[in-house]
Amino acid sequence: MTRPAVKKQSIRLITLGCSKNLVDSEKILGQLPPGRYHMEHEGSGPADILIINTCSFIGDARQESIDTILEAVEAKRQGLAREVLVTGCLPERYRVELEAEIPEVDAWFGARGADGLFAYLGEPYRAGRTERILATPPHSAYLKISEGCDRTCSFCAIPLIRGPHVSLPVEILVEEAGRLAGLGVRELILVAQDLSFYGVDLERRPMLARLLKALLGVEGIDWIRLQYAYPHNFPDEVLRLMAGNTRICNYLDVPIQHISDRILHSMRRGHNRHATLGFLEKARRMVPGLALRTTLMVGYPGESQAEFDELLHLVKTFRFDRLGVFAYSPEEGTRAMKLADNVPDRVKQARARAIMDLQEGISLERNTARIGRLLRVMVDRREGSRLVGRTEHDSPEVDNEVFLDRIAGVDPGQFVTARITAADAYELFGHVVPGPIVP
Repeated sequence: MTRPAVKKQSIRLITLGCSKNLVDSEKILGQLPPGRYHMEHEGSGPADILIINTCSFIGDARQESIDTILEAVEAKRQGLAREVLVTGCLPERYRVELEAEIPEVDAWFGARGADGLFAYLGEPYRAGRTERILATPPHSAYLKISEGCDRTCSFCAIPLIRGPHVSLPVEILVEEAGRLAGLGVRELILVAQDLSFYGVDLERRPMLARLLKALLGVEGIDWIRLQYAYPHNFPDEVLRLMAGNTRICNYLDVPIQHISDRILHSMRRGHNRHATLGFLEKARRMVPGLALRTTLMVGYPGESQAEFDELLHLVKTFRFDRLGVFAYSPEEGTRAMKLADNVPDRVKQARARAIMDLQEGISLERNTARIGRLLRVMVDRREGSRLVGRTEHDSPEVDNEVFLDRIAGVDPGQFVTARITAADAYELFGHVVPGPIVP
């Protein structure tokens, strides 16, 4: 007698926040047995189980997480979901309050509670496994190389949420990279709370250069990109590797936050204006053609107009290749929470707009200078009659894109040579040039 087939449960997982959260979501789905579950990222329509992986980094992120949870609860009320489960940073900090305020959620699990989530589902959980179901395009993936943070920045709640810095061993990361390459991934984007500190907890010294050398041995990976590097004690050996190997993108994301000595000291960043500028200038000097991305904070408690003007002057004179900015918001449990949040919100927003308006002009000048040049482009997707891709100077979601006339035989994940014919502040336009791919 044939045993009746057991109906698969459908799971839809919604990820909010950063790329590190996305990796967590991919690993959750990657460990669930496909024989018992039909799984999808995001999506729409009914699902047996809705899982929301939340963010709690700043106030806006918390509100987005709460709104998404309430939408899921409403879907459950309408019969479009049987269960709503919430994981990630928000319940890691506010689980008791959330359980009281949103009792319709079936279960809550913190950012460090994957074992509890799997126990709830009745499935075994094995920490350190590298299986993933990618939510990114199949040719590009994030590789999270460590968890948590040992920095004591006064404004940041990440150590409270994610715990101390814990580096994943090189061999585990190489295994994961090999598995990703086997899925067709050609670009690895290394992420962590702090790439600069990688390996210090393992061998009492930075190991990022050693990891990069090992990843260069993974067949099939053409681009390795570095995101979220702390400017203090970033290894010179890594800069030399970038300069000497075309498979490591000439791209570095270094959030400096501010340039005023007083603000940096209050932020407990561990470096001052002189050290910050020294590192940025050294990076550009050691890696010709390097694209530097940074993140800035405005409206930190007590930030004066003169201190903001100092930051604005830095943006004008240093001319970062890529830049993002956000307004300070007080975070419970942080040292800055004890300071008076005395910069009005309207001033914070005006300062953020002033920086981004200035950066828009800088970006337009830089992009205009590329008109007529041949660039190597990785194609990310088709969009109507065009191909959309990126250069080595651009990370997905946050940086520039290149729009090309669509031609037959070119698919997402391939590299092409593009001649740039037009530009605006955050986009390049051109056409594919047949022949060998430019380096």
